[in-house]
Amino acid sequence: MATQNDGTRGLGRAAVAGLAFAAGALVALAAQQRRYDELLLRIAAVERDDRQAVLTEQQRLQFSLLCKAMDDADLAAVYSTVQIESPIQRRQYLFAHAMYTNALLAYRTGVVNWEELHGHLRVICTNSIFRDYWKAHTEHRASLRDDSEEARVGRMVDGIIQDLDDADIDEWWVVGEPPAEDA
Repeated sequence: MATQNDGTRGLGRAAVAGLAFAAGALVALAAQQRRYDELLLRIAAVERDDRQAVLTEQQRLQFSLLCKAMDDADLAAVYSTVQIESPIQRRQYLFAHAMYTNALLAYRTGVVNWEELHGHLRVICTNSIFRDYWKAHTEHRASLRDDSEEARVGRMVDGIIQDLDDADIDEWWVVGEPPAEDA
């Protein structure tokens, strides 16, 4: 006796084949998306590395200018625009500036995080010459955009100095907490 084929068996095979094709296409699409995501991550890493390289080169050039200014009083007078009592004080201020910008660069390039930057700056802020330098340059910092990285770091330094002034203890290394990084 012959069996009657109503076509369901053939349809089942076609559906399975279609599903298999769709699954294969999805796997290929997912692999392509993963490669695309990896490429975007690599591009972001290169851009970050390029920014760090540019920042590092800029710091190297600035340090070279600072060194020339510290070695030559005539050049130092051009580099620093604040009123100074003596050539020695000008050189001290230039060195204080170099210390601050070095700490700032370390943060910008990811060498130190926000909390570590706070610790480094707290050490620097215990020095009276640095504090004098910082006070003398208040007007210069006023020109920074409020939301800039340097303005945020400047506010951190202001806070550290205030915390150290307000502290009733001689243990400067426990004074103050870093502000929120996005503040």
